[in-house]
Amino acid sequence: MVRLNKIYTRTGDDGTTGLVDGSRLPKNAARMEAIGAVDETNCVIGLAVCALTDTPHAATLIRIQNDLFDLGADLATPGDDFTPGEMTLRVVPSQVTWLETEIDAINVHLQPLKSFILPGGSEAAARVHIARASARKAERAAVAMAAEVPANPAALGYLNRLSDYLFVLARAVNANGADDVLWVPGQNR
Repeated sequence: MVRLNKIYTRTGDDGTTGLVDGSRLPKNAARMEAIGAVDETNCVIGLAVCALTDTPHAATLIRIQNDLFDLGADLATPGDDFTPGEMTLRVVPSQVTWLETEIDAINVHLQPLKSFILPGGSEAAARVHIARASARKAERAAVAMAAEVPANPAALGYLNRLSDYLFVLARAVNANGADDVLWVPGQNR
């Protein structure tokens, strides 16, 4: 269990931050951009949970929030050994598979898309769409990080599936797609 008695340490006042292995790097490094983007996604998912409290989707989103904390710890652990250990959190392929199962379970109830959809329909769906866009941003940041330093392929896969999950969830929240707002190409020409 994590225990934080003191929130500030002043060690980051020089523009650096500490990683799991004790090393430090600039706060604007690609690794920190990825970690920050994952944290932002977790926050936005928390906002979506507030709109879905009385639905079965809230528990799934809270599990995803926990997974994202693991994923942040994974990204904060330098090295190319992605095996989880007693003191090392790593995203594992079964977490990606779980998300795929959740996607399939929701998608079976949705009508096939015949148009792109606009983010919206209901407030809850709009919040989930914001989370989806944030997850894509986190994925882009993690891919940028992976271009510079080794990154866990399962973590990258998780972020890719997460945006897919959030897309189908937004449709499910919109009365299984019935309340989706369809894109009308060239409408204002």
